[in-house]
Order: sequence, then structure tokens, then C-alpha cells
Amino acid sequence: MNLKNYKPLLSLALLIIVAYILHKVIFYSFNIDDSAFHYSIEKLYLIFSVLSVIVFVVLLKVKEQSFDNIGMSFLLSTSVKMVVCYLILRPVLQASGENSIIEKRNFFAMFILFLAMETILTIRILNKNQ
Repeated sequence: MNLKNYKPLLSLALLIIVAYILHKVIFYSFNIDDSAFHYSIEKLYLIFSVLSVIVFVVLLKVKEQSFDNIGMSFLLSTSVKMVVCYLILRPVLQASGENSIIEKRNFFAMFILFLAMETILTIRILNKNQ
């Protein structure tokens, strides 16, 4: 096992830690109470982190087998992740109230954040071999 090949996972972990700290600081500074949320911030970060790690493990395995298929693998794994996230989001979409609006925006922002991190790190993987 070559640890250099798994460097994107370390980068992903560092980005997730920084994003989590910033997220907690923002919630603290705006006095947003997440205890009434259907999913706590910690649960969401855990879910999104696990899904992102799975995406990157798949991408790194595809990179070892066939570098030309990384882009298609990224699109496929991201599509599967989107379906899983929708299934997780369904209870939040059905909720109503003031906190549900904040929770919906929070979920969407986290999804976009993790998608951006995955996209940037995938671009770095693709650019290394050029």
C-alpha cells in the first residue's frame, strides 16, 4: 500500500475538520440552536464524510486500474451520493417550522461544500498525471 496514493484522503480530512470548525463558529456567532434539528451537525458531517471517503476510495481504485475512467467514476459516484443524500433529506423536507428552514439551508450548504471539496480534489488527481 503506497501512502502517497492516498494523499487526497488526508487533504479531504483536513478540509472537513476546517469546515466543521468554521461551521460551529458560524452557528455559535449567530446563536443558532441546532438541538431542534432532525440531524445534528455532527451527524451530517459524519454522513457526508463517510460518503466522501467512499467516493475517493472508489476514485483511487479506478485510478490504479484505468486513469481514463476517473471522470466518469466521479460522475457516477456523485450521482449515487446525491440519491443517498436525498433519501437522508426527506424527513427534513417534510418538516415545517422556523428551524426547518434553517436546517434545509444548512443541509444544502453542506452538500454544496462537500461537492466542491470532492470536485477540487478530483481535479487535483486528474492534473497530477498531465
